Amino acid sequence: MVGSLLAFSAHAATLNIHNGGDPTSLDPQKLSGDWENRIAGDIFEGLVTEDAKDNPVPGQAESWTISPDGKVYTFKLRDGIKWSDGQPVTAGDFVFAFQRLIDPKNAADYAYLQFTIKNAEKINKGEITDLNELGVKAIDDKTLEITLENPTPYFINALMHYTAYPLPKHVVEAKGQDWVKIGNIVTNGPYKPVEWVPGSHVTTVKNDQWYGAKDLKIDGAKFFVLEDQEAALKRYRAGEFDILTDFPTDQYEWMKKNLPGQAHVAPFSGLYYYVINSTKPPFSDKRVRQALSMAINREVIGPQILGTGELPAYSWVPPGTANYGDPAYVSWKDLPYKDKVEEAKKLLKEAGFGPDHPLTTELKYNTNDNHKRIAVAIASMWKPLGVNVELVNAETKVHYDQLQRGEVQIGRAGWLADYNDPDNFLNLLVTGVQMNYGRWSNADYDKLIKEGNAQTDLTKRAEIFKKAEQLALDDSAALPIYYYVSKNVVSPKIEGFVDNVQDIHRTRWLSIKE
Repeated sequence: MVGSLLAFSAHAATLNIHNGGDPTSLDPQKLSGDWENRIAGDIFEGLVTEDAKDNPVPGQAESWTISPDGKVYTFKLRDGIKWSDGQPVTAGDFVFAFQRLIDPKNAADYAYLQFTIKNAEKINKGEITDLNELGVKAIDDKTLEITLENPTPYFINALMHYTAYPLPKHVVEAKGQDWVKIGNIVTNGPYKPVEWVPGSHVTTVKNDQWYGAKDLKIDGAKFFVLEDQEAALKRYRAGEFDILTDFPTDQYEWMKKNLPGQAHVAPFSGLYYYVINSTKPPFSDKRVRQALSMAINREVIGPQILGTGELPAYSWVPPGTANYGDPAYVSWKDLPYKDKVEEAKKLLKEAGFGPDHPLTTELKYNTNDNHKRIAVAIASMWKPLGVNVELVNAETKVHYDQLQRGEVQIGRAGWLADYNDPDNFLNLLVTGVQMNYGRWSNADYDKLIKEGNAQTDLTKRAEIFKKAEQLALDDSAALPIYYYVSKNVVSPKIEGFVDNVQDIHRTRWLSIKE
């Protein structure tokens, strides 16, 4: 008996993932980071889910139809789908989850991602108080109907996002806030969480109630909290991690030689940027924001400071984003760097700053070798303008909490597309959006975004959006720095890992060869 048990435990395939930040919650409506998404997308599944290349494929819904006017989506749920406690997943669980997401009293930061659904925004802003007015209806247990405000080209993609995951109504109603505790939580994805040690790791095992459980090649995963990239690489080399979700970029050349084929660097739909608190002087002065932006030498960041070749960003929406064409760019993009610096000095002088009257500011970033490297470099680029920078770092959770509360002068942020559409980036600068960390606000901009989203002609929609993007760039609403590349390190024993523009790699598509 003992022998066979030992043989089994040696064979159980567990994936060890270096996951970076500490998750805030396992509740899909309380998340905002890619490190949280990696766990959430393994343990929950929406109507639509991603394949290994991040294309939408049927998830809990086996099929769907779209009305001729593009506004009504009808989903047929799969037969026999269950929660991990064996209870059926019903259309009512989706209605419950969408209503809870949009209900203003739950203050979900990301509720706005689903504002394309009829009445979602009005309910979230308190203009409609009846949650049943939301355009999500259960026709019967196996049929869900979603009605949109306007035809939305990316809606199926937006349903892959964790804001569209169902919730186990029977557990949330019985346990309240405690429903996500280990021992209470039930999930409907390929895996279920069995252990969560904050600051250390989350462990998952196969969910035997999931419809595709027999095809899973990996029995579970351990998502490790570790923000020190150097330490993560050491642990990877020691065989403790199978996948790193980031690495110290100064090690890239070394890895190419010594760990051939293991470091994956691929284009990625994401933007690395600095926010500036435009509600408080001196940053409420557009000249100050523009001067700081112009003095950043973006051309050296990807190749020299990081060494992984990230491309300089002069637009807010990354090039190559679907439904858009070329983005808008800052007007000074092609000036030689020394001319940019001269212009920046002039602008700061007009705003009352210079070597005799220096501008002193805090620059906040979340703990990570690469963020530190960039902050140090940018602070030195600002020095010749007479700008004194105090660098302040905090762990990821604390840093983003401060950004959301607007407790920042200048702060590092990053945005990875939730769905492939310019709207996802442009939304970050809309007044009142939780992720608009710099609190920049412009009524014309807000109007253009609304107008663009009401437009069914994709060419016209792109033109309106580009006008909005140009307006934000001309006002230096925030400082785009570079377009991301995804940086993973994948052990040769892992199979099925496919680089994709959203850098999403669900455990269900992977296998481990011993």
